[in-house]
Amino acid sequence: MADYEKVVRGLIEPLIEHKDAVMVRELPGSSARDVTILICTEDDDTARLIGRRGTVANALREAVGIASKADNSNTRIHLKFESFSESKEEEGE
Repeated sequence: MADYEKVVRGLIEPLIEHKDAVMVRELPGSSARDVTILICTEDDDTARLIGRRGTVANALREAVGIASKADNSNTRIHLKFESFSESKEEEGE
């Protein structure tokens, strides 16, 4: 079985600006055949990875799906995008 975390990281690193603020984790799916990859980045990088109307996200899903098929596995890969929300709370006067 391929290391899908490394595959996803290799795909997204050229697309993002804050390479040091990336978390990619493999989560258990709803069945033995499903794998969910959680991608957490800064807000602007998350927007870049999703793209307009989800075009970049769909391309990433397609590429990871091809990696799964090339591995001859019957695994379905799901990508979930989240952003680190830095709460910048300032105290009032």
